[in-house]
Amino acid sequence: MVVRLRMIAQLGVLTGLMLLGTSALFAQETKQQASPAANAESKTIVVSAEGLADPNADEYKRDKGIMLDALREDAKRQAIEKAVGTYVDSSTLVENYVLIKDRVLTKTQGLIKQVIKESEPWQGQDGFMHLLIKVEVYLTKIGDSLKDMSKTERVSLIKDYGNPKISVAISARDADRASGTGPERSQIAENVLIEQLTKFGYRVQSEEQTETLKTEISAKAQIDNQVETVVSVARLKAADFSIVGEAKFKKITAKLPPANIEVTKYVLTSMSIKCVSNHTGQIILSKNEVPKNRSWADEDVAVEEIGKLVGQEFTKEFFEEHLMQPSKIYQLKVLGLPDYDTGTMFKKEMIGLRPVLNVDFRNFSADGISEYEVEFAGTRGNFTDLVNDTVVKPLNGKFGGNFFKLASAQGEVVSVQFACDKDVKATLSRMDSLPPASLAQASPERLKELVKDESIMKKVAEVNPDAVKKLAESGSALAGNAMNAVKNF
Repeated sequence: MVVRLRMIAQLGVLTGLMLLGTSALFAQETKQQASPAANAESKTIVVSAEGLADPNADEYKRDKGIMLDALREDAKRQAIEKAVGTYVDSSTLVENYVLIKDRVLTKTQGLIKQVIKESEPWQGQDGFMHLLIKVEVYLTKIGDSLKDMSKTERVSLIKDYGNPKISVAISARDADRASGTGPERSQIAENVLIEQLTKFGYRVQSEEQTETLKTEISAKAQIDNQVETVVSVARLKAADFSIVGEAKFKKITAKLPPANIEVTKYVLTSMSIKCVSNHTGQIILSKNEVPKNRSWADEDVAVEEIGKLVGQEFTKEFFEEHLMQPSKIYQLKVLGLPDYDTGTMFKKEMIGLRPVLNVDFRNFSADGISEYEVEFAGTRGNFTDLVNDTVVKPLNGKFGGNFFKLASAQGEVVSVQFACDKDVKATLSRMDSLPPASLAQASPERLKELVKDESIMKKVAEVNPDAVKKLAESGSALAGNAMNAVKNF
């Protein structure tokens, strides 16, 4: 009995010495993150927008000051609408425009932190007064307002960011092996992590299978000369996030006197974890830690615990926070614009478009390549569809034909081709003579508030006939006259 107690005591001492021989694993940070409530007002976003006003309104004719105030107010509302677009799909915003306007868009005082820049107002050939503005908007307040509306009005407004797709790859290796020896994937650790992720309602995808599928689809599309399919497949991602981890173990064996009982422990010597957002390429978590008090008597148990340790780093809120990143910057190349002035006018059109938060005209070359840095609202989904639906289509709607086409999308660079088989000068003159491309997708309610003159409504009907038609059907004499003029032209 005495010998057995002595052996147990020695085993405890040995285990303690082995555990003390390692350093801290994932030590808690001394600086605590501020609570979401504390940062509620600090989360902001910078937005550029274009305000419009119809100078033919009776009250504006009487008082130009009122018109300028209304112009600034409209510019601020458009900026807030763009910020709303980081949470709400464009189609949802149009469908619920009146509700969102009453609850959010009109609250410019509480939602705008500061006005950074404002252009001089001017009247364009389209008949509208124009004003460009750059403001800093409280993004968190907008999100809170939309969440409250979703509850009280029982409408689904905010984009569905639930059920993201995640890939995992956890490897383990012997710390005593040569440095050239590669790690081995641990199915046990991966399965433990997958089980935790699926409890959140998330899907776990295989990157390897998706790469094979992309190769097959792309090869067939190239044979069939399907350019848009090739562009879309190039951006196909198996997962929204990829989690990669590696653990190093050291096998320690000792014999305990007097019976020379051999005791083996698997000690965790180091561990690294990385999580990458596949939509932005951003590394959103990176940890390299040396553990403390982590050892196990069985290798399979050790790798199972590794899966649990990695899982502790990720919560449902962690992924949702990063899925809700408000914007992404892309390089946009427009091919075929004839001169620098046209490139500058194109920038003005981009500023008015709903998904474009900011745009910078970077370069124009003599061979007709205009380069822009564009910050788009939102980071999920198919970006080529976003460009087609919210940039190319409104521009083509304004120009009255398929003059702009998506040419390519490679990484963070998107190319749009301008090609005109008609009188180029006459076609491009529509850029200034017709209303902004942003009105090509405006709701009927927006047009009803904005347009007060029949001649301007006729021009709006050329770029957005569907919305003007709905206005006419609702009893608007202004819209009805405009539609008749367009039909009889």
